[in-house]
Amino acid sequence: MRRLVALLALIPALIFGVPLLAQDSMPPAPYAYQQLDDPALEAKAQDLMITLRCLKCQSQSIADSDAPMAGDMRHQVRTRIAAGEDPEAIRAWLVSRYGDYVSYKPHLSSSTWPLFAIPVIVVLVAGFAIVRRMRARK
Repeated sequence: MRRLVALLALIPALIFGVPLLAQDSMPPAPYAYQQLDDPALEAKAQDLMITLRCLKCQSQSIADSDAPMAGDMRHQVRTRIAAGEDPEAIRAWLVSRYGDYVSYKPHLSSSTWPLFAIPVIVVLVAGFAIVRRMRARK
């Protein structure tokens, strides 16, 4: 009976204690918070990082976010820029890995065309309605 009570007493500790063990204890990647030595390469990296969305924060770019995932993404961007990779190739790699949502500059594709077409259609319909109403008043 004592063992059963002891086991039942451990259940809340397991339920609430296990998530604490999953906390990020790894140190940040080297280029997560450290800029590149070459100012031109760092400028290219910054220009790219402000156009990439933090997947954890969702309202900040990876340049502004303090989330560990954004730090890892900054590290990847800086490492690849330092290796001479083109910023658009890095963007394409991140989009292929995380989806179109990671980029603040979506490219026209089969899944993003409504983002470009719907505003144009709304403006045309509103313009047509305004012109029609103006003619009806005369």
